[in-house]
Amino acid sequence: MSLVVDKRICPQNHPCPILRVCPTEAMTQRGYAAPEIDAAKCRECGKCLRYCPTGAVRQL
Repeated sequence: MSLVVDKRICPQNHPCPILRVCPTEAMTQRGYAAPEIDAAKCRECGKCLRYCPTGAVRQL
């Protein structure tokens, strides 16, 4: 399983709330752009997947 952010669904107009739930700090965000997931840091725990209010985080 690999997690990605679907930029078509992410509103990209606010600080992303899912960054604070990642236990490994694998998610980063520049300004209000869609967050990015660092695959090397991600443990694929699924917390961001469950917490994303728009459902923009997806499994590949």
